Amino acid sequence: MSDKTGADAPALVKCLVWDLDNTLWQGTLLEDAEVRLPDAIRAAIVELDARGILQSVCSRNDHDLAWARLEELGVAEYFVLPEIGWGPKSDAVRRIAEGLNFAHRTIAFIDDQPAERAEVAYHLPDVRCYPAEEASTLTGLPEFSPAVSTVDSRRRREMYQAGFRRETERSAYEGPDEEFLRSLDLVMRIGRATEEEITRVEELTLRTSQMNATGVHYSDRTLRELSADPGHEVLVTTLADRFGPHGAVGVTLVEKHPAVWHLKLLATSCRVVSFGAGSVILNWLVDQAAAAGVHLVADFRRTDRNRMMEVAYRFAGFDEEPCPCRDAVRTAQGAEEQETAEVERLHLVAAPRSASTTVQLIAPDLTERPAADPSVVAPA
Repeated sequence: MSDKTGADAPALVKCLVWDLDNTLWQGTLLEDAEVRLPDAIRAAIVELDARGILQSVCSRNDHDLAWARLEELGVAEYFVLPEIGWGPKSDAVRRIAEGLNFAHRTIAFIDDQPAERAEVAYHLPDVRCYPAEEASTLTGLPEFSPAVSTVDSRRRREMYQAGFRRETERSAYEGPDEEFLRSLDLVMRIGRATEEEITRVEELTLRTSQMNATGVHYSDRTLRELSADPGHEVLVTTLADRFGPHGAVGVTLVEKHPAVWHLKLLATSCRVVSFGAGSVILNWLVDQAAAAGVHLVADFRRTDRNRMMEVAYRFAGFDEEPCPCRDAVRTAQGAEEQETAEVERLHLVAAPRSASTTVQLIAPDLTERPAADPSVVAPA
């Protein structure tokens, strides 16, 4: 049993941090002639990776020797941001969480030493700690068992590793940020969500908090119903560059009326904030609305984490300007009453927008599909 009991429905673990000696492998690297990786542990590492759960290492060891042994065992590639050294393990786990930009409640730590687990739990009380004897059974626990597995989750580790290489090059780049972004050969694709992508869209509405305009969760069933409705657009945004794919990084939900488009949800991954992904999506949508001759009304619900999304809306030109169209749109489907009660309706008179100078955008023409509900009042 873990050192910390959770709620009936514990938050999913996003990163598991492994100790090495007598935890990941059997034996002590600096004392024993050989250390061995049990088949059950290897299977757990591979399975957690396939589920999209990142893994790292926090070990009191000589870094070069330990990493060389992980490479010899054929598992080094599975670990991101390894912390191998002699400092307090709580400091190392904190650095891993900060490097991933993960909340402590989404981090788990496994170690054979009760004192090490206690030290981490004392300084990082939201980190869940597990004894080494549970290592082979972690995949059976609910906190390590995402409800669904998507294409993006199965390659999450590779995407993070590409991101670290990207950030390393960015740190070494001495020119302006805009020039660096152009050097990445960024390609953004916005498209109507396919059957396979719907599940990833639902996952984005659940996992994204900082760049989520409402925090409203749309279920898989609701998204499929809306996707089949000609009056709605369920759009998924993907991003790629010369380092590789970022995967699905955004979801946009729009209800189209003859005189106004209702932007019910915009959520983008925090991983692409520095690329201005939210602004590119908003500018494209405004340009599409201008081509259709409609106003835009966007739902926004303030949370303690989504200030950046409000800034993106304001920068795009949304405000509280009174307009009949803002009061005519319907309440977002799939949202709980207590959530929609706090939703603000921001308004924008759409005008043509220039294309991004740093991102190649490939997107559909939204004016080709019909709008819904002809009773909505036309904007003046």
